[in-house]
Amino acid sequence: MSKSCKGILKDFVHCVRESACFAVEHKDISVCSKEADECTALRQAYATCKRGQLDPRTRIKGNKGY
Repeated sequence: MSKSCKGILKDFVHCVRESACFAVEHKDISVCSKEADECTALRQAYATCKRGQLDPRTRIKGNKGY
């Protein structure tokens, strides 16, 4: 169950590393993860996935679509 969000996290980190904030402005990755507008959907999907791991209903059934 703990690995079910691993793919989304990998995509999110790749998106942040390819963003202008990290590649051009050379800011820290933790700062860019909050500032990169093009990665907002992946950040929200990862947060939803992690929240789903704590929900007792999805712990039994598994996260949907991941």
